[in-house]
Amino acid sequence: MENKLTPNPLAKGLIFDIDGTICDTMPVHFIAWRQTAAEYGIDFTTELFVEVTGVPAFQTSQYLKSKFNADFDETVFTLRKEERYEKNMHKAKPIMPVVNIIREYKGKLPMACGTGGSQYLAWKTLEIAGVKDCFDHVVAAEDVENHKPFPDTFLKAAELIGIPPSECEVYEDGLLGLEAAERAGMMSVDVTRFYEVTTGKEL
Repeated sequence: MENKLTPNPLAKGLIFDIDGTICDTMPVHFIAWRQTAAEYGIDFTTELFVEVTGVPAFQTSQYLKSKFNADFDETVFTLRKEERYEKNMHKAKPIMPVVNIIREYKGKLPMACGTGGSQYLAWKTLEIAGVKDCFDHVVAAEDVENHKPFPDTFLKAAELIGIPPSECEVYEDGLLGLEAAERAGMMSVDVTRFYEVTTGKEL
């Protein structure tokens, strides 16, 4: 497996997803979703998790309610899931190949983050990964109307760092995010090639 990340020589700006890209939070998210869904008789499988990776929590809750014809309040469901996640997010480990490139290019290339999570949890995750001081800009779920796979998140991030989309390189772990980068006309890297993907079984 590859373990060294190097920006594309054509890249003049770097944009990073957060969950599963900078920090291996996905096992913690999976357990939080699975435990919350189980309260309503929903089997939240790993396949389902892959399907919704990159989708904001509230929209995922709406999707689960519709898919399983479940009876719950989406806002309450989302809050319960996020509370479970926040309680255990300290267990998440930094993804070092990505963290290393962030530290190496801090001050050399403009950088921003584009996430389907909230501003609050995004900054908290960056702190856990030890790279909070490397970023001035995070585009989160509440900052755009259309989320991944729409390109809005990454286009807004490019605007904030003042780099044309075609000269930005996106680092992502999710299929929806990689599609969003492509639709934004940006270069992209699937970071799952650079670290061992884990599941909630490891926690």
